[in-house]
Amino acid sequence: MPDQHRYHAVGCLGNSDVKTPHIDKLASEGVILDHTFANTPVCCPARAVLLTGQYCHRNGMMANDLRLREDHVSFARVLRDAGYRTGFVGKWHLDGGPREPGFVPPGERRQGFEFWAAHQCSHRHFDNHYFRDEAKPIKLNKFEAEGWADIAVEFLDGVKKDDRPFYLTVQWGPPHDPYKAPEHYTARYDAASLAMRANYAPGARVPDRKAIAEYYGMVTALDDQVGRLMAKLDELGLRENTIVLYSSDHGDMLGSQGERLKRKPWEESIRVPGILRWPGHVKPGTRSDVFFTHVDFAPTLLGMAGVRVPATMQGKDLSRPIVTGNGKHPDSAFFQIFGPFSGDGTHGGWRGVRTATHMYARYQDKPWVLYDLKSDPMQLTNLIGKPEAAKVQAALEARLQRWMRETGDSWNYNWTHPVEDAGRLYKHQTFRSVAEYLEWARSHPEV
Repeated sequence: MPDQHRYHAVGCLGNSDVKTPHIDKLASEGVILDHTFANTPVCCPARAVLLTGQYCHRNGMMANDLRLREDHVSFARVLRDAGYRTGFVGKWHLDGGPREPGFVPPGERRQGFEFWAAHQCSHRHFDNHYFRDEAKPIKLNKFEAEGWADIAVEFLDGVKKDDRPFYLTVQWGPPHDPYKAPEHYTARYDAASLAMRANYAPGARVPDRKAIAEYYGMVTALDDQVGRLMAKLDELGLRENTIVLYSSDHGDMLGSQGERLKRKPWEESIRVPGILRWPGHVKPGTRSDVFFTHVDFAPTLLGMAGVRVPATMQGKDLSRPIVTGNGKHPDSAFFQIFGPFSGDGTHGGWRGVRTATHMYARYQDKPWVLYDLKSDPMQLTNLIGKPEAAKVQAALEARLQRWMRETGDSWNYNWTHPVEDAGRLYKHQTFRSVAEYLEWARSHPEV
């Protein structure tokens, strides 16, 4: 799971500029899940959804730099208790407080991971560090995509000495900004000749062609490391009995709609790669239109592993429709952002629903965007308030309200003031629920 890798920056997903031969090969050996989405497209909330199988208003992680409570039922704990050796490598960003130095002590704050080589959060891609079980930082001494892959290889080599099944997650920092790749990767891209998306709009704060070339260079650097890990599985004879999933925590606007970064309801922000290989189960070289959102990742992988899905998880086990093409699956994806963030131009909390044909999002007090994705895939024409779209808008509003009722969401969970750095505001506060957070926040005027 790289950080901020959008769906539209993979060769096999339609980008003829970016070079991703190893990810493309992985897709040819498995299934492309075209409707893979981040329910809350920003780092900490997305990671919490992936780990708990719960929406953010349920797990309490509504902003960056909060701490996920240790009493949550985590995907890794469920697998550990089922006899798996669990391993975490890379960017954690679920422990609250200051991002650096980023030591997470052994124990329940690691949410069920046994093998640990990680830091809280740092985007110094060429000068990074990590921790094992002591509060002494260890330098990576190389571009972090390669450094994290080195440790992942170490974990896989350890599989030979351990007869337990394993679960390993590798959470790379790139291609998150700052956009800078090793020179030999950037040299593979000519910024002037890149094909910009039709909805790209240059501006003072959005990435330019050179930044996008660097972003693609980081993606290609990651791709080489994916190739290394797949080769290691082959070397160890693990290919046939290992499920591999490649995805991301959220996308990156990269200047589409004249916007930057994430937290937005547009495709470049919410849509992420979804590539799954499961030899003997998933037919190679296929595509699926099953809506597969972050909240479904844990229950689906547990279903594939034959492990009971905890009742606390709100997502669905979609293993059957993904594998067979049959069975019930969601008709849409549900999205939540809980407040404004001036750092990436997010003006307020919003909720959204994405179907196979339309994207609709609203603020609490008014509808915001509506797009017909069939006739307008680049989302250039906002249909909000247009008479010809009134019936569609009403239907999508009703579906959104139903999502909110079914998940227990409420507009009361929004905040109205910009949250620039939750770690700075909340310090080490942690909360069991949104209600507990709100009770605390009301007594802290600075929030």
